[in-house]
Amino acid sequence: MQITVFSAKPYDRQSLDAANAGHGHRLTYLDLRLTAETAELAHRADVVCAFVNDDMSAPVLAILARCGVRLIALRSAGFNHVDLDAAKAAGIAVARVPAYSPNAVAEHAVALILTLNRKTHRAYNRVRDGNFALDGLLGFDLVGKTVGIVGTGQIGQVMARIMLGFGCHVTAADPYPNDDLSALGVAYLPAADLLRQSDIIALQCPLTPETHHLINDQTIATMKPGVMIANTSRGAVIDTRAVIRGLKTGHIGALGLDVYEEEADLFFEDKSQTAIPDDVFARLLTFPNVLITGHQGFFTTEALSAIAQTTIANVTSFQDTGQPVHPVSPKAR
Repeated sequence: MQITVFSAKPYDRQSLDAANAGHGHRLTYLDLRLTAETAELAHRADVVCAFVNDDMSAPVLAILARCGVRLIALRSAGFNHVDLDAAKAAGIAVARVPAYSPNAVAEHAVALILTLNRKTHRAYNRVRDGNFALDGLLGFDLVGKTVGIVGTGQIGQVMARIMLGFGCHVTAADPYPNDDLSALGVAYLPAADLLRQSDIIALQCPLTPETHHLINDQTIATMKPGVMIANTSRGAVIDTRAVIRGLKTGHIGALGLDVYEEEADLFFEDKSQTAIPDDVFARLLTFPNVLITGHQGFFTTEALSAIAQTTIANVTSFQDTGQPVHPVSPKAR
C-alpha cells in the first residue's frame, strides 16, 4: 500500500523502514504536519500515517477522502485529535497503537518528579559554573509521601508499581479500578479526594470531556499547599493559566510537563533561533520550579520499534482483510 507519513522525523523513517522490511509497503515521508494546507500531499495515498499534533478535523478528512485515502494509521495511543464521526462519514478507517511501551512514559513521569524534587537540573548547571552551594536545592524524601495517579491504564499501572517501590502511599482515580493494583495496596478514590490528599499528582489519563481541564482553579484550591503536579498524558487535562496562578501564589510547589495544551506549534520542532510566540508557554518557562520536556515521554528505542511494528501491522491487516488490527470507531470515545 502507498503510505504518506506526516510529521516524519529521521527516527520515524528508521523505525518504520525497519518494521516494513518484508511487507513491501511504499512509504513517503513528509516532515510537514498534516493540516488543511498540506493534506493534498497525500494524493493517491491509500494510507496516511499521522502523529499526535497532526490535524484530523472534518475539513482535513474531507480532503484526504478526495485524495483516495482509506486508512489513517495513528502512531499514537490517543485519538482525541481525530474527528471520528467525520472519518466514518468519509469512509476512512482509523487505527491506533494502543500500547507501545508503558514503561517509557511512566519512567519519564518519575524522572520529572525526581528532578523537580531534588532539583538536579539546577544543580547540574550550578556545578558546571563552579557553584557548589546547596542553597535552594532542598528536596524531600519520597518514602511515605502520598502519590495520586489519575488514570491506571497500562502507563498508570507501571507508574504505581514504581512509586510503591519508593515506599510511597499510592492512591488512584479511574472509572475502572485495577484489581491487581488494589491487591498491591493502591487505594482507589474519587478524583476529588485524590487531588485533595496527594503530595504528588501524576496525570496518566486520556483526554475526554470528563478530564478536560481537570486541573483548574477550583481543583487547585482544594489541593495541599506545595503540591507537585506531573503531566505526561494530554496537555488539555491542565488549564495552563490556572496552574500559572497556582504557581504564582505558591500553592503549586512544582510542575512537570511533557505535554502542553497548545503544543502543536511548538513541540517536535527546533525553535531555538526564533522567539516563542506563545505568551502563556513563555510565562511557564520563567518559573524555577517548572520543568518542561517536549513530549518525549514515549521516546525510547523500544517504544519507537513497537510503534512502527504496530503501525505496519495495522496497514498490512487493512490491506489483507479490510480491517486494521487496532481500529478506532466513534463509539470508542
